[in-house]
Amino acid sequence: MKIFDSHTHLNDEAFAGKTQEYIDRAAELDVDEMAIIGSNEEFNIEAIRLAQNYQPLHAVIGWHPEFAKEYNEEQLINQIKLPEVVAIGEIGLDYHWEEDPEPAIQKEILIKQLDVAQQYNMPVSIHCRDAFDDMYQILKNHDMSKSGIIMHSFNGDVKWLNKFLDLGLQISYSGVVSFKNAPEVQESAKNTPLERLLVETDAPYLTPVPYRGHQNEPGYTRYVVDAIAKIKGVTPDEIAKHTFNNAKRVYNLS
Repeated sequence: MKIFDSHTHLNDEAFAGKTQEYIDRAAELDVDEMAIIGSNEEFNIEAIRLAQNYQPLHAVIGWHPEFAKEYNEEQLINQIKLPEVVAIGEIGLDYHWEEDPEPAIQKEILIKQLDVAQQYNMPVSIHCRDAFDDMYQILKNHDMSKSGIIMHSFNGDVKWLNKFLDLGLQISYSGVVSFKNAPEVQESAKNTPLERLLVETDAPYLTPVPYRGHQNEPGYTRYVVDAIAKIKGVTPDEIAKHTFNNAKRVYNLS
């Protein structure tokens, strides 16, 4: 079994100085490759550094909506030309926190990064929290079919799932899919076609059962695979195989 953690944050300070340890721990749980996700200048640089120094890691860089006011397009364009960078992300909309930039600014910076992705034919990793309506309209107006879109840690119901599937998105599930209090997410996972499915940890956040309540880590993608397999009534090997191949394809690694 080979598993690809399509969205994790080994560049977070929670893992500082222990990168190889967490890579080794992940390998023990069959997690062989990981996309290290940036969110601002500091985390983008660290994602690139890790990808340059550790073979199983790939960098995804961009400006998270929380850091929309810090967006540097020249820097983004320069960095996505590096061979270690496989996508732009995580970018998107987050209306949950009042202290985040206002929606108009978030939408402006999201669109700018989508434009760069189109221009350079780069896939994108989307962060969307409490903003499905605006996100859907923006993505509907951007034909990303040639480069690809990942909806990271999808937490919507089947209605939203089908709308985003119709736009050609890859749908990624985190540890939330293993939570007893997330029936809508579980129903969405059940209805997501295998060829459009990805798995992730979003570590150090969203730890899956059976380690919920503890710090997450990339190896725990294994438990996301197990949870989805149970929901779909298939073997973990089948989920691992499809999600690994899907991640390699969308990140242009195959």
